[in-house]
Amino acid sequence: MIEVQDIFRQYGESYRKKYAEKISSVQHKVIRHIMMCRTAELGGHVDHCDACGHERISYNSCRDRHCPKCQFLKKEKWLEDRLNDFLPINYFHVVFTVPDILNPIILNNQKRMYDIFFRCVSETLKEFSWDAKYLSAHIGFISVLHTWGQNLSFHPHIHCIVTGGGLSGDKSKWINSREQYLFPVKAMGALFRGKYLYFMRQEYKNGSVKTELSEIEFSELINELYKKGWVVYSKPPFKKPETVFQYLAGYTHRIAISNHRIVAIKDEQVIFKWRDYADNNKKKIMSLHAHEFIRRFLLHVLPKRYVKIRHFGLFGNRNRKKLLEKCRKILKVSDDFHARNVETWKEIFHRLTEIDIDCCPECGKGTMIIVREIKPWNNRGP
Repeated sequence: MIEVQDIFRQYGESYRKKYAEKISSVQHKVIRHIMMCRTAELGGHVDHCDACGHERISYNSCRDRHCPKCQFLKKEKWLEDRLNDFLPINYFHVVFTVPDILNPIILNNQKRMYDIFFRCVSETLKEFSWDAKYLSAHIGFISVLHTWGQNLSFHPHIHCIVTGGGLSGDKSKWINSREQYLFPVKAMGALFRGKYLYFMRQEYKNGSVKTELSEIEFSELINELYKKGWVVYSKPPFKKPETVFQYLAGYTHRIAISNHRIVAIKDEQVIFKWRDYADNNKKKIMSLHAHEFIRRFLLHVLPKRYVKIRHFGLFGNRNRKKLLEKCRKILKVSDDFHARNVETWKEIFHRLTEIDIDCCPECGKGTMIIVREIKPWNNRGP
């Protein structure tokens, strides 16, 4: 199978040399990490079968969150932790997007603009949840930032999983939302737009947003954005509450493109599969020059240590334990509702792949035991 790593190993160095001035230090690291992932450069260990003597070399992973190889077990571990939080209620999937004419400003001010994005999404959902016309309750939601479209273009948007109801103001009862309807999406889009443009204008006045636009040009941009309809859409509620976080886990650790979508590398072209949502969700094939593929991939490298998964309301870190206990008590959730065995990474791997990592792949009887460490080339681990 052709992987993202193959593209970077073949064309990563030439891309870095040609566009060195346009690549940030974080992007340089991502390129290097993906190229080194699970190679001798990062070191590893040698396993020895105690029955037949077969030996296997396992190299360390880079653990970079932008690397396609390193998200599999992270996603499952995150899912295991979140399953302790879910409640037996409806959940809604809500997606917030911004107009593409904002892309240049967002790309040049990523941390600041992403923070505004998260803040406005949070405030919009909370305002609607406390509105007596819709719910008047304290909801919970998890938000995940994505920055890409299927063709690797820059398309920032935030996915939210929102509880279909919440605690009343005095926290004495649970208030359910309507079964097929959370909040009106057009009204949410209008409120979200107003908040986003207000905070964006404030940041521009404070000099916190870098842009080559003059004050007049910036005001004209704001006016143009006010005229646009900002898209917010809500998907039907989940019929089985226990699947909600499994569904969300598909978004939390997703990267711009996964290995299975890459078809071939030929004549300096990367050929990959994508879905054209503008054309009835049709499956299509796209071909990009390797350097253009890498450029697009790097558009989605987040600022250093930037938190792209955030928890709000009932799921907020500050009072989550206390609030969820209150919810379970009101909803009469049994003590064994969340009972499950805590799995090691090897057990998770075996459950998902049916491969026992400790069993000898040669004889199928012996146990693989680590007998020797392989030091990384630069004497530093991953």
